[in-house]
Amino acid sequence: MDIRRTILLMIFAFSLLMLWNNWQVHQTGSSLFGETPSATQTDNGGTDRSGSSSSANGAVPAAPSAPNASVTTAQGAKPSAPAPKPAPDKTVTIETDVYRLTFNLTGAQIIRAELLKYPAMDDSSQPTVLLQQDGGRTYIVQSGVVGPAGTDYPTHLAPFEMVSSDTVMQGDQLPVTFVSESGGVRVTKTFTFERGKYVVDVEHKVENLTDQSVTPSVYLQITRDGDDPADTSSFYHTFTGPAVYSEQEKFQKVSFSDIADRDASFIKSADNGWFAMIQHYFVSAWVPPEGNLRNYEMAQVGDNLYAARSIETVGDIAPGASSTLQTKLWVGPQDQDALEALAPGLDLVVDYGWLTIIAKPLFILMTWIHTFVGNWGWTIVVLTILIKAVFYPLSAASYRSMAKMKLVAPRLKTLKEQYGDDRQKLNTAMMEMYRTEKINPLGGCLPILVQIPVFISLYWVLLASVEMRGAPWVLWVDDLSAQDPLYILPVIMMATMFLQIKLNPTPPDPMQARVMMIMPLVFGGFMFFFPAGLVLYWVVNNILSIAQQWYITRKMNEAANQPHR
Repeated sequence: MDIRRTILLMIFAFSLLMLWNNWQVHQTGSSLFGETPSATQTDNGGTDRSGSSSSANGAVPAAPSAPNASVTTAQGAKPSAPAPKPAPDKTVTIETDVYRLTFNLTGAQIIRAELLKYPAMDDSSQPTVLLQQDGGRTYIVQSGVVGPAGTDYPTHLAPFEMVSSDTVMQGDQLPVTFVSESGGVRVTKTFTFERGKYVVDVEHKVENLTDQSVTPSVYLQITRDGDDPADTSSFYHTFTGPAVYSEQEKFQKVSFSDIADRDASFIKSADNGWFAMIQHYFVSAWVPPEGNLRNYEMAQVGDNLYAARSIETVGDIAPGASSTLQTKLWVGPQDQDALEALAPGLDLVVDYGWLTIIAKPLFILMTWIHTFVGNWGWTIVVLTILIKAVFYPLSAASYRSMAKMKLVAPRLKTLKEQYGDDRQKLNTAMMEMYRTEKINPLGGCLPILVQIPVFISLYWVLLASVEMRGAPWVLWVDDLSAQDPLYILPVIMMATMFLQIKLNPTPPDPMQARVMMIMPLVFGGFMFFFPAGLVLYWVVNNILSIAQQWYITRKMNEAANQPHR
């Protein structure tokens, strides 16, 4: 019994520690266990710990060195019409069925993205704003062209002109085109939007207007401040920051602090993969074409301002010729199916942590169940029933053990009275009785220990999956990703935990008995702050456990009361 008490106390203390650590991470940015690793992979191959290879030069990268690059001087440029010069910060708004986007004609950069299908958490009448450059927040998508030293190609700081006319989607597609010209190079950016999709086809056409060959590079960039989203919970913390994926190093997250310290570890050169900026529920990502050589960079470009970018080679461009780079841009929710279809590994931006091996199958199972029931709350209920069915043999064995413990409770009381304060003799006598009666004193702990990984995995599934955001269940529960607004589910959970304790045999140790009675209050108290979907899972799990335990205990009591023949 001392071992059982120790295990319960360890579980209790560990739970408190993890919850307190999450609070510390949110409040101070530091973990009780040290700094969070900036990347999921160790240094090898193409990774190093030098941070970004470029300095914070106004967020415009330097062109990568190329052995066969030919330098084009200003004198080699053909005369051309002067570059268009829009007024500073002149903008244009584009609207589709899922977006309302604002482009700044300086650089043809996206400075605001409203997701029309996702209401804001603080005001459901307004759409969620993902990209923005106002109110002290900066989160924008940029691109441009750079070349050898001395060239002045159109970067994201150059003036662009919108040459397409449509700004509102009427059919299934909406192409939006911007043009800029400088340094003997004309850059044409075309953003093609499709109805119902958050992936944008982006074409960069680079034309050589000079009488000499040029070797420009196209860079794709996401710039963001280092602050958490405005709707970040005060009770739990999710990752916010850049990530990069390659076949060589797989999924790598990079913290803003490591970028600032120039200690970021990520792959620097590849011909595949993507990079992204992640926050809770949403992501923006550039997906360059496979097989195209690129350099990945991450840099601090201002006070609390960071840039992640890839620099794409487009090769030598002969006089009068052009080169085109076709890329994909995602700005939207962390839709795992759509992200996985877009690029290998892109679904990993939905980060379930070290329990991904359990969490991912749980999510897949949940989505399958949802296709039949059509409600995420009832999906959780069905999932819980299936999990209980899988674990039923283990649970049944545990409940039989606890039922036996309850039957021998009078004998345990007698032993305690017999041996008094002699704990050594008492424990020896108890172990002998357990051996004779074939009782496992730890049997009641096994379901708890087995369910802890499942519980934590489901916690991350419900916390990280955008499908849960704003998903209603019944009556008062209108958002499974948020707290129960009336706290009905946490109260029910505490009641079910108390009922479970009453069904269990009373521990002979008074200290253990007090700990068991306190646990419903403590864990139930935590549930007041947890997502309603997670509390729903635990409530249904407890109700099913009570039903199983009552049934098994009744059967064993009936068997014990039958006369022996």
